[in-house]
Amino acid sequence: METFTRGPLRLTDKEVDDLMKRQPHLLKQSYEQIPSLTPNSQEVISRQATINVGTIGHVAHGKSTLVRSVSTINTVRFRQERVRNITIRLGYANAKIFKCPKCPEPQCYQSFSSEKEDNAQCELCKEVMTLVRHISFVDCPGHDILMSTMLTGAAVMDCALLIVAANMPCPQPQTQEHLVALVITKLKYVIVIQNKVDIIFRDQQAALRNYEEITRFIKGTIAEDSPIIPVSAQLKYNIDCVLQQICNFFPIPDRQLQVPPKMIIIRSFDVNKPGEKPENLHGGVVGGSILQGILSVGDEVEIRPGRQSKNGNQTTWHPITTRVVSLYAEQNELVYAVPGGLIGVGLLIDPSLTRNDNLVGCVLGFPKQLPELYRELEINYYLMVSVVGAQQQDGKTQKIAKIQQDEMLKFNVLSNETPGRVIEVREDKIMRVALNNPVCTGLQEKVAFSRRLNNKFRLIGWGIITDGRTITL
Repeated sequence: METFTRGPLRLTDKEVDDLMKRQPHLLKQSYEQIPSLTPNSQEVISRQATINVGTIGHVAHGKSTLVRSVSTINTVRFRQERVRNITIRLGYANAKIFKCPKCPEPQCYQSFSSEKEDNAQCELCKEVMTLVRHISFVDCPGHDILMSTMLTGAAVMDCALLIVAANMPCPQPQTQEHLVALVITKLKYVIVIQNKVDIIFRDQQAALRNYEEITRFIKGTIAEDSPIIPVSAQLKYNIDCVLQQICNFFPIPDRQLQVPPKMIIIRSFDVNKPGEKPENLHGGVVGGSILQGILSVGDEVEIRPGRQSKNGNQTTWHPITTRVVSLYAEQNELVYAVPGGLIGVGLLIDPSLTRNDNLVGCVLGFPKQLPELYRELEINYYLMVSVVGAQQQDGKTQKIAKIQQDEMLKFNVLSNETPGRVIEVREDKIMRVALNNPVCTGLQEKVAFSRRLNNKFRLIGWGIITDGRTITL
């Protein structure tokens, strides 16, 4: 049973019915279903992804191309990304995976976009297929200067695809660094994708040599027992094997549904076009992943830390209280959203508050039921021996110096990224830091921290929050 009360501003039965009629090929949702939902409920996976799959690896190894081959969605959307042909912000794309009852494995696995009807026909034998997974890709940038963006994406991942280009030596710098990031977030399930096998076909032993490099690299890591799948994402070669392993190797995470919702925000938007008429304006939109509970249209919600204001040298944070007016999973409209998958939440707030990712790092949930805001943290930390993926000019590994008092580091907690000053370092691997911006978090939450080295922030360690000083709202 629910131990909390939802707001009274829900949609009427007619409004729900009208909403569901816009996509009649998908199963209907209603408020009455909420108490009995599970992550595998057909009413859920018909419209929403229930598992977040990260795509990680070095720059230009084919992460976005693989996502496009599975989901038909191009995650390179922004002008600067298209010009440079790299991912800069977190990309996102949903895909439905179906299984044909007649075709042999792995050909029986086929994927389509998120809005595909649930009774899709097999492209090979025309048999009606079964919807077995609805997944959401979190496409991370591979460039070394965008490591903080990757850590933000890792905060919402349930599992990951590690993409390695077969035409380059393994490991590349960010291949190593991204795998270390998965260790920090305690991700257990990784599938290794050996991409670009189509461009090394002239040398019959090249793929085998690269495979041996990959196995040596992942030995002793969380990916040691992971499947290694040779593919050509560009030509869609062996994509059915990737789908098969996603369904069989990645389990559906255990979710807490009947508790107050908590969602971490990894994107925020103003969807209004310049010059829009006042009567056509929409409120701000945030995107992220629900960690627990169920969010529904009409719920009153709070966003922490929220809005920042300054009065001289005094900085004050104001949590934002608003109402959910719409829920989307890509193009699919929802009455409710459950943990897993990336969700767009339309809010009844000034869209200037959500413009240009202004609310990234915030946490959304029911009013007065979110974690405290911490301005100081006490962290039980682990410092790495050397900088992963970085070498000095003489080719030697760059060692990591001890953390010093008054040193400035950059900290990642959930999707929040903030600089902080080390105010105390103890012998028992405990450091106390004063953060530039507050974080909404609980004790025992994981934190990663980076140091500026050669004008780039490089990951140097991680830890667990054991204590801290909260701020009064």
